[in-house]
Amino acid sequence: MMVKERQDITGLNCIKGASGEVIEDDKGIKDSWKEYMEKLMNKENKWDHKLSAEVKEGPADFIRMDEVRAVLKKMKRHKAPGLSGLVTEMIQATGDIGTQWILDLCIGIVKEGCIPEDWKSVVVLPIYKSKGGPMKCGSYGGIKLLEHAMKVVERIFGSRLR
Repeated sequence: MMVKERQDITGLNCIKGASGEVIEDDKGIKDSWKEYMEKLMNKENKWDHKLSAEVKEGPADFIRMDEVRAVLKKMKRHKAPGLSGLVTEMIQATGDIGTQWILDLCIGIVKEGCIPEDWKSVVVLPIYKSKGGPMKCGSYGGIKLLEHAMKVVERIFGSRLR
């Protein structure tokens, strides 16, 4: 038997706003969540600005197939998808076709100098932390459902930066 306090919170019809007032209308609830999540997800990390790097001149080095394979192999499985519904297991299941698709995507990003437009949108889900009242936004943390193809590309670029 599941303990009551460990059960998922579902179907809240009201929430407490930032000032403590109870909000019951759908628009007000959505606005409260939006305000809270934007504040939560856009916190600036402290940085001492003591980082330096040499400027690299000339054309960018292209991503290699072995880099894509290595990153795909290390990706965690059974993670929630982003807006497209594409998960790492799908890319891995296609073998060389999926690996080539990611490679082409990386090469396109390097050539164009920008990421795909649809990667700029993200789904944020509130997760109850079991601390505080379930009616308060502050009792929730947020998780971002990111595109798995974006995670692969980020890890390739991240490993190159390191």
